[in-house]
Amino acid sequence: MRRQARPSGLTKSDDQTRQDTHRRALGSLSEFGRHTGPVRILISSDSASPPDEDETERFPVVVESPSTDATTGTDDAAGSAPTTAAHPAAALASRLRSRVAAHPAAALASLARSRVTAHPALALVSLARSRVAAHPAARRVSRLRARIVQSRRFGPARRLVAAILVVLLLLTGWSVVGALTAPGTDSVAARLAEWGRDHGFDGLITWLEKEQYRPPPTGGEPAGGIAAPPGTVLPGHGRTDRPSSPGGLPAPATMVALANAPALPGEGVWHPVASVHGHPAVEVASLRPDPDHTSFVAGLMWLDPTFVRGQLHPGFTDPGGSWKAPDHITSALQGQVVAAFNAGFRLNASRGGYYSEGRTVLALRDGAASLVLNRDGTAQVGAWNTDVRMGPQVASVRQNLVLLVNHGQVNPTCSSGGTAEWGSTIGQAAFIHRSAFGVTADGAEVYVGGPALSVCSLGNLLKAAGVVRGMELDINPAWVSAAYFHRNAPGAPKGFQLFPGEQVAPQHYFSPSSRDWFGWYARS
Repeated sequence: MRRQARPSGLTKSDDQTRQDTHRRALGSLSEFGRHTGPVRILISSDSASPPDEDETERFPVVVESPSTDATTGTDDAAGSAPTTAAHPAAALASRLRSRVAAHPAAALASLARSRVTAHPALALVSLARSRVAAHPAARRVSRLRARIVQSRRFGPARRLVAAILVVLLLLTGWSVVGALTAPGTDSVAARLAEWGRDHGFDGLITWLEKEQYRPPPTGGEPAGGIAAPPGTVLPGHGRTDRPSSPGGLPAPATMVALANAPALPGEGVWHPVASVHGHPAVEVASLRPDPDHTSFVAGLMWLDPTFVRGQLHPGFTDPGGSWKAPDHITSALQGQVVAAFNAGFRLNASRGGYYSEGRTVLALRDGAASLVLNRDGTAQVGAWNTDVRMGPQVASVRQNLVLLVNHGQVNPTCSSGGTAEWGSTIGQAAFIHRSAFGVTADGAEVYVGGPALSVCSLGNLLKAAGVVRGMELDINPAWVSAAYFHRNAPGAPKGFQLFPGEQVAPQHYFSPSSRDWFGWYARS
């Protein structure tokens, strides 16, 4: 290659500097040049002299001076900017792209892409994607993702709220578990309802009870008629003309049917079911409650205080606390018990007070219906401080609502009264399980319980049994229970339910009771 003359105006030292610069540039390209072939570098006429020939032999580089443009025929120096304006790296990149594009593998890759694009499977995949995207589940997933993203913005606050709820749930769960595992035979539903009322859900429980209430069917007759009660003692004493027991109260008279129809066989007839010293002490009978609900049967229990005595037993929850009287029939009492039945509403709903063993748990309220047990075991019923009052002979007082029967007449507010008279649970007009207690003019004690009873029909049952003063006790199937017992010297008494449809077994009274109740025992 012909070496160009050194341009004027440059000293030898300047020329040497320029050559050193070229050598370094050529050295940086040497490795690339060995693999890609010669690299052409254009050097303008005013640049430094090109490297020596021996250098061009070591590096595959072609060094040229500017020449006439092959396309336009113009001189580079006279025309546009010199070719050194194109960076060497750009030229290298362009040459590399051209060689890669010309490589056989590139052509093969292009052919493969075109075939894949045209393959039917790709069209199926595209169609599947479009259908999946349009599916409702995909939209739900998309919405869920959006919610998750949104929730992450409030993550810390929500985690705090969740932690608080978990703690409350654990505490509440522990409390509920305690209620469900408490002693006694109360049903799970009854336990949960009681727990709810104790923890601020009284209104909710009452609302649920009203929502679940369904009026009982009307018409018809009891399945199987009026059956003789199980456990009848003293055969032959079920006659309507049965004489009174010597030394006891006059035998109760057969009751008139309340169904506005001829009495069914056995209806209204008393049957002795427990005896003390050979005398009838407890008798039971069955009556249909009203002219409408003629397929239901209520049970009535008559007790002769000559041979039995009553006692108020506390419940371990209501009223709670420590008492001399047990909350169940103990082994010491099993040889004496002849009957047991429920007491009144829970104390916080009874609109009355509680007194026993010389202690007042809840203040007694004037005018409230009161079941008073004297120290001799006899019972009285009346309005507090009107018919009955405190005195040295009083052993216990259990109040509940207002008198249902007074002077032998049913309280006229039985159909018109409200929560002040008959409580705030389901209302006095609902036909549900109800119970009541009263005394007759000659001092006999009468318990009534059964299904499909309104407050008025309950009062009519008391009146039919000869009650002169009576009061409503508890309501609802879980709490209305009465049983009479046959005492067996060698073992536990055998119990019998008072009426068909009773949901609480007699064995309930042999386990700790959550609510207070009454027991009647044979006198010695």
